[in-house]
Amino acid sequence: MHRVAVLALERVMPFECSIPHRILGAALSADGQPLYDVATCSVDGRPVKTNADFSIAVQHGPELLRRADTIVIPPFGSPEVPLSPELCDRVTTLLDGARADSRLVSLCGAAYLLAAVGRLDDLRATTHWSVAESFRQAFPRVSLDAGALFVDEGRVVTAAGAAAGIDCCLHLVRADHGADVANRVARFCVVPPHR
Repeated sequence: MHRVAVLALERVMPFECSIPHRILGAALSADGQPLYDVATCSVDGRPVKTNADFSIAVQHGPELLRRADTIVIPPFGSPEVPLSPELCDRVTTLLDGARADSRLVSLCGAAYLLAAVGRLDDLRATTHWSVAESFRQAFPRVSLDAGALFVDEGRVVTAAGAAAGIDCCLHLVRADHGADVANRVARFCVVPPHR
């Protein structure tokens, strides 16, 4: 089974944090077996404050990242607030400890973090359209396509804002298990199979 670790960082956006669970968690084999094991972790295994008026209690710490086939980072905080060097160092260490063949996925503004830690250098990527110009200025080594819903560069996949995370996760299912499985997931979740 494909193991997916969702890394929830402080002030995570709850909608986007739940997308991998909803979409990938709905992917079933022809005989009804789950195709993905999706679990959420934090950098220390403790609860995480969201950007809403509640926190989420995660069941896992960073050890989950070491054995994940796919690591998803949902958006957190605000792109207007600079990322702290401590957070970048911590995330770099965590990603360096992940399997070399694991796939890395950012949803919405989490592309800022991947760019800040050098994971998007010399790659094509996308993020939320409203921060495209500031992203381009901050990360000139990244080829930003602000018009794309998601960009797949093989081991690194980025998605634009909010609901584009659904499109991105459906793309992951399609890439991993084919269009029939992705279409069943889309039908079950009542979303377009491909935009």
